[in-house]
Amino acid sequence: MAIIPYYKEINDFLQSIPSDYKTPNPNFFCLRLKENEGSINNYKPPFRKDFYFIALVTNAGKTKITYDNTDVTKLDSFLVFQSPGLLYSFFRDNTANGYLIYFKPQCFSFFKPVFEKEFPFFNILHTNFFKLNHSKFKEFAPHFEEVFSSYENSNDEKHTIATVKLLALLYQLKEFTTAFNQWEEGFTSPQQILLQKFIQLVNSYYIEKRTIEEYANLLSVTPNHLSHSVKTASGKNALSFINERILAEAKSLIQFTEFDIAEIAYQLNFSDPANFGKFFKKHTDKTPLEFRKAGS
Repeated sequence: MAIIPYYKEINDFLQSIPSDYKTPNPNFFCLRLKENEGSINNYKPPFRKDFYFIALVTNAGKTKITYDNTDVTKLDSFLVFQSPGLLYSFFRDNTANGYLIYFKPQCFSFFKPVFEKEFPFFNILHTNFFKLNHSKFKEFAPHFEEVFSSYENSNDEKHTIATVKLLALLYQLKEFTTAFNQWEEGFTSPQQILLQKFIQLVNSYYIEKRTIEEYANLLSVTPNHLSHSVKTASGKNALSFINERILAEAKSLIQFTEFDIAEIAYQLNFSDPANFGKFFKKHTDKTPLEFRKAGS
C-alpha cells in the first residue's frame, strides 16, 4: 500500500519540498513565494500535514490545483485555506509569487478558539479555494504584507506581534469569505448536501479508499442511499467521482514529474503498474507513456 507522507512539523515539511528554509518557531512560518524560486520543487505528490495553511498567490501562470474533483488552471490570482490532515498536492509555475503561511494554533498563546468554528474557511473536510482577479490580490496583499514584515523583522522567537497581525488577517479574511458564501450556496437539497460531503471525502481519501461502501461508511449511510443520492444530484454515478479524482492526480504525476510509471502506480496505491496502465487507458484511451509523450 502506498504510504502518504504526514508531516507533523513545519520544518519536516519544508525539508520535503525540498527547500532551504527552516523556521526557529515550530508553530509559525511565513514563506514568500518568489518568481523563479529555485529551491522548491514545482510538483509535490500527495501528502498530509498537521498544521494550518493559507496562501495568497498571483502571476500563477500554469499553476494547477485539484480540489473536490475540480481541476483549476488558467489562474491569475488565488486564495487557499487548508486545515490539518487534508490530502493535498500541487504544481507551481515558476512565475508564481505571493504569500504562504503555515501555523499551529499553539502560536496564539493569547487566543484559543476552535478554528473551524471561528473561521469557517478552515474546513476539516476539504480545502477552500477562491479564484481572484489581480485587483482583489492587490487589495489583500497589504494585509499579508503586514504579517510578513512583522515576522521578518521580529527578534522575538515567538513572533508575538506577527501572530497578533495574523489573527487580525484571519478576521479580515473571514469578512471576505462570509460575503462570498462559497461553501453553502447552491447545496440545499439533502441529495446535494450529501453529494458535496461525498466529494469532499473523495478529495481527502481517494488514495486509500476506492469503494462506495467505504465512503458510505464514513457518511453513516447505506451504499445504495449514497449511490442514489449522488446520481440524483449530479447525474453521474458515485464511482465516477472517485475515478476522476485518481485520474486527475495520475495526469499531474505523469505530466509534471519524471517518476517512472511504476513509481506513479505505487504513489497512487495501485497493486501493480499493469493495473494502473489498464485503468489509465480505459479512461483516457492512451497509455501513461503515450500521455506523457503527447504532453512533452
